[in-house]
Amino acid sequence: MVTEEHITAFGWATPQDLDDIVALTLRVNDFLFGLFLGCGIKLIDFKIEFGRLYEEEMVRIVLADEISPDSCRLWDLRTNEKMDKDRFRRDLGKVEEAYQEVARRLGILIDQGPGDVRGPTTLQ
Repeated sequence: MVTEEHITAFGWATPQDLDDIVALTLRVNDFLFGLFLGCGIKLIDFKIEFGRLYEEEMVRIVLADEISPDSCRLWDLRTNEKMDKDRFRRDLGKVEEAYQEVARRLGILIDQGPGDVRGPTTLQ
């Protein structure tokens, strides 16, 4: 296990970098939790990676990762059916269908044509 003390001792990140990472992680969590909940999906957990963006003399900590069913555990809110990479890991089948359902609920899967794209659908 790597602790914050290891990270700062090895010079991988400063205490300020770690503060920025924690703050950004909490913002991402709040956003994703609400986004998925709004379309009937329970966000169980996720992993994200950070990087540094160098702009002249400034260095910023940035999210440097994707957000997808490969990096999140997502369950149907009503049935607890897995809608993520666990379908593959546990040999549950229908991986592609589960990913498509996530995309459909988020309003980003085009079923018919380019004009059919809508935003996320809120469940009652």
